[in-house]
Amino acid sequence: MIEILSVLKREFIYVSSYFMIQLRQILPYWILGMVLGSVISVFVKDKIHGAVTKLGEHKLGVFGIVIASVLGIASPLCMYGTIPLAASFSRKGIRDDWLAAFMMSSILLNPQLIIYSMALGKEVLAVRIITCFLCGITAGLILRFGFRNKAFFNFDGFEEKQSRDTHPNLLIRLLKNIGRNFKATGLYFLFGVLLSALFQRYVPAEGFAKLFGSEHQGFGLLMAATIGVPLYACGGGTIPLLQQWLMSGMSIGSAATFMLTGPSTKITNLGALKIVLGVKHFLLYLLFVMLFSLACGFVVNLMFL
Repeated sequence: MIEILSVLKREFIYVSSYFMIQLRQILPYWILGMVLGSVISVFVKDKIHGAVTKLGEHKLGVFGIVIASVLGIASPLCMYGTIPLAASFSRKGIRDDWLAAFMMSSILLNPQLIIYSMALGKEVLAVRIITCFLCGITAGLILRFGFRNKAFFNFDGFEEKQSRDTHPNLLIRLLKNIGRNFKATGLYFLFGVLLSALFQRYVPAEGFAKLFGSEHQGFGLLMAATIGVPLYACGGGTIPLLQQWLMSGMSIGSAATFMLTGPSTKITNLGALKIVLGVKHFLLYLLFVMLFSLACGFVVNLMFL
């Protein structure tokens, strides 16, 4: 019994040490991301969403898809906020292909997650931004040319939520937003750091490199796409894991695949998407996400070989 307790104590010390090292590395990015996300949400969000509304006043053609994808990335909203907002845009006459680009890129990325992803290095950050941007554009183009003059979304029952940033004092408004941000992401972030510490202690780096590295590219990409579905609960929570996986030999292409499938197939969001899209379009959405993420991972791996 004493020997077992001694082993448990030793393992606890090891894991705690890994946890604190990882926490010190990633914490500044998390804090900066929360603050920036709240600043954008309080002071810039309405301007971004107003810009989307104004798209409907111009005949931009395909270029409108590009702008919508950029604005989707700039929007600080998560899936729960994006769908009611898109419903509001739809009622104001915004085209489905522009909505698809906005929704897709907004689901995949936001300013806060961009700051988090800086912890992964410049190359991975650039890959994440570019692939998410292209995913939004591709979704818009598919709707523009594949579903011309056909309604793709059903927003019945979705109403834009009232903003919670209403306090007359701007500083208090910002602090309250930061507080909500902390509550929404804090536990996921700490859990991600803990998983990273456990992974670093108990998973051999050599075996992981063989599984997700460029040596077995096709299988590694497929595995990365698959684990993105159950593991992705919060963007901030997956950054510590991704950082450790990349250090252990995960290819950048596999990371790109994970970063695309994770947020787009987040379990808690799929129910709302199924309602908005309907069964047929929902299945097409899942097929698009998987094929696009695998294609991006393959191309990225070729670029970084």
